[in-house]
Amino acid sequence: MRRLSALALTGALLGGLAAAPARAADEPALPHQAWSFSGPFGTYDRASAQRGYQVYKEVCAACHSMRLMSFRNLAGIGFNPDEIKALAASVDVSGGLDDNGQPITRHGLPSDYFPSPFPNDKAARAANNGALPPDQSDLVKAREGGADYVYALLTGYKDAPPGFKVADGSYYNEWFPGHQIHMPQPLHDDQVTYADGTKATMEQEARDVATFLTYVSNPEMESRKRLGVKIVLFLALMTGVTYAVKRKIWADVSH
Repeated sequence: MRRLSALALTGALLGGLAAAPARAADEPALPHQAWSFSGPFGTYDRASAQRGYQVYKEVCAACHSMRLMSFRNLAGIGFNPDEIKALAASVDVSGGLDDNGQPITRHGLPSDYFPSPFPNDKAARAANNGALPPDQSDLVKAREGGADYVYALLTGYKDAPPGFKVADGSYYNEWFPGHQIHMPQPLHDDQVTYADGTKATMEQEARDVATFLTYVSNPEMESRKRLGVKIVLFLALMTGVTYAVKRKIWADVSH
């Protein structure tokens, strides 16, 4: 059942609005990327994550929601309070009902969650030929390979090899299971203009948005790693103390 669930999630990943066939056993393993957050002492590259947020906002957010992410959570990737207020205020969110019972909107606040591109799932399906674009709040956790898979998928669009038949409405992707995905290639060179002047190649955009999505899925990662290091050091210290006490107690006992 876990395997079937993982395959179902793959079919919707990043707007690949097709049912996902199982990955063939002879398909190559995902190429591993060097991520700043890898390993027990890894941390998020704040600049990359901020650029990734820009990619999400300008490209991905047109179809994909991120319901579990609020604007104030952007503090974790280095945005200061004034920047967060400005980013939140740049979008309109539901403001409830007015005195006549009509829905109203207001500028966003840091405590607001990211607005969804569609008012409900039915509207999302209607706009995407019956398929529901997946929420990206836990996307990296939901797919085996995590950030490596996201990066590979976003950079894996190629011309189909000779003899490979691509169905109507699908696109060839080297790393998508079955190699046919319904999502058009979302990223291209200069798809965005980075505020920090970084050259926006397709590969850079893919790396940045994968970093941002990893943070969204694991905002507590750095604090968890710090706690883990402290626990390991504490256990190592207590092991030494316990051994020393044992030697002290039994030093005069004849064996």
